[in-house]
Amino acid sequence: MQKMRYLLIGNYGVGNIGDEALREYFFHSYSDVDWTVVSAHPRRGEVPRFPLGVRSLLRPWWRTFHALHGSDGVVFGGGTLFTDVESVYACVLWWWHAFIARLFGKQVHLAFQGIGPFRTSLGERLARSVVASAATVSVRDLHSFERVKHWRMNKKIILTFDPVISLIHEEKIDRETKNVFVIIPRGNSDASFIKQADDSFKEGHFDRAVILSLQPGNSDEERLCEKLRSRLGVRAAVLPVRTLQELVQAIASGSQVLCQRYHGALVALALKKPVSIVPQETDDKLSALRQLATQSLDRATLLSLVRDAEDALRSALRSPRGHTP
Repeated sequence: MQKMRYLLIGNYGVGNIGDEALREYFFHSYSDVDWTVVSAHPRRGEVPRFPLGVRSLLRPWWRTFHALHGSDGVVFGGGTLFTDVESVYACVLWWWHAFIARLFGKQVHLAFQGIGPFRTSLGERLARSVVASAATVSVRDLHSFERVKHWRMNKKIILTFDPVISLIHEEKIDRETKNVFVIIPRGNSDASFIKQADDSFKEGHFDRAVILSLQPGNSDEERLCEKLRSRLGVRAAVLPVRTLQELVQAIASGSQVLCQRYHGALVALALKKPVSIVPQETDDKLSALRQLATQSLDRATLLSLVRDAEDALRSALRSPRGHTP
């Protein structure tokens, strides 16, 4: 039996372990699909993003068009792609990829997506256009679900959860808890986050602090982590984290977590660690996780939400019908 062939589109290849964990999830959970990953920095077997800008024209983008032509469709695989919190360019970029897929008559699937928040009307219009044309849509948090429902589309929207939780296995968890304060910043975390980390470290009387860099190699994050380490003093250290397994072990060995990264907070919740989640914007993905933490939903309930969306997507991928207007 010939395998289904799909392009997997997301924020892959930028060195963020959350996005790479999502990539791992799709390969693991949909092993009957022949995936071609569209990446910012393609590795062997991957293809570059569709050209948008002068520099992107220098990449072998024709390989991506060739892969799209021979595919059954495209899947936007997890993450919060359609938001303009940091830049409206993100909405333009992913709308462009969906637009090209539709030009080729291919179905577009939005899987485990975060949608919004939006600062600009352009960003929201672009996101709405992609959702309207998608063959299937599943969103990973209630804020996204309510945003899309507000658009009043005649379309089924599945409320699910981030599928990375299915990769966090009990046997990988180190049960030994030490008096360690785990801090997970972003490269653009502001002065208020640094102050909160400093105050919490002093008030908590921790033995030491570990600053986790989930995007090692990113110059902004390197500077921020070093600034934070300098602020906390000699009992603080920076730990680059490159895999989901390393993230699980680092958080499992701590006693309390302060976090401004989605998948860091997700792991802390999955391990039932005391965690303070610091959103970037009102009603963003971190706000959704912080709200979830107050609801005390168990792992089994969240996995059930993942499986519902997983089964719906699998059924749709097995029966592509071409472009859905």
